[in-house]
Amino acid sequence: MKTARQNLILDIIKSNDIETQEDLADALMNMGITITQATVSRDIKELNLIKVQTESGRYKYAANAGESDVKNIGVLIRMFKTSVKSIKTAGNIIVIKTLTGSANAAAEAVDNLDLVGMVGTLAGDNTIFVAAASEQDADSISEKLNQLIK
Repeated sequence: MKTARQNLILDIIKSNDIETQEDLADALMNMGITITQATVSRDIKELNLIKVQTESGRYKYAANAGESDVKNIGVLIRMFKTSVKSIKTAGNIIVIKTLTGSANAAAEAVDNLDLVGMVGTLAGDNTIFVAAASEQDADSISEKLNQLIK
């Protein structure tokens, strides 16, 4: 459940001002996730989170941008590989089934791959729809995504 937990962490820091590892652990525990400080620390390192200053002058965790994008896409691709259950095409739409709670992170990985012929993605809790420009593009994208999870 590491992938789902890390996906939750990204969601939590986007919508809340999380100042400390303890705050993050508390937020996860409020969502029913039992976690140790060591695990929180490892997740922060793996997700390459940084502290940024808020408007009030305090510091909070945030996803790192810029030079760390390569590291972040690596994390997203690992999440994609570990969370995808199936990939199927239906016309020019690719349907990706994931573990519960993992679709957003997996869709972020797909978005960052900049695949030729991909128009966009839409993610729910455990399903991603990828719109392709044509059926041929959908087949090509599906093949690349299947290779990625092998």
